[in-house]
Amino acid sequence: MRMLSRILRPRLEATAHCDLPCGVYDPAQARIEAESVKAIQEKYQGNEDPAFRVRAIDIKEQRADLVKHHLWVLWTDYFKPPHFEKYPELHELFNKATKKAGGGADGAKSSMDPATGQELLDLIAQIDKIFWETKAAA
Repeated sequence: MRMLSRILRPRLEATAHCDLPCGVYDPAQARIEAESVKAIQEKYQGNEDPAFRVRAIDIKEQRADLVKHHLWVLWTDYFKPPHFEKYPELHELFNKATKKAGGGADGAKSSMDPATGQELLDLIAQIDKIFWETKAAA
C-alpha cells in the first residue's frame, strides 16, 4: 500500500486563489463589491425603515468582507516581488485599502457614511491603475 501511495502522490503542487490555478486576477472584483458598499451606504441614508436599515447593514458588512478578500488575493497571489520593487507604494496601498474596507473606526464595514465608501473606491482605483500597468508590461 505504501508503494502505491508513493507512486500515485502528486509530484508537483500548485496553489492559487481558487481550487484551480486559473491565473485570472482583476481588481474589478474588489471594485464591484466596494461600489455595492457605497450604494448601500447611500440607500441607508435615504431610508428610515428600521428593518431596511438592519438588512442594509448586514449586506454592506458582507460586501466589505468580500472587498477585503479580493484585495488580499491580489496582494498575496498576483503581485510578486518585482512589482513591489517597481511600485514601492503597493504594500501601503493594500494595507490602507483593506483597513478602509474593514470594521475599524474608519472602515467602510463599520460606517454608514458614503464618503467612507468613496475613499475605499479611490484606493482601489490606485491599485487598479498599477495592476493594469503590470499586465501591460507582462
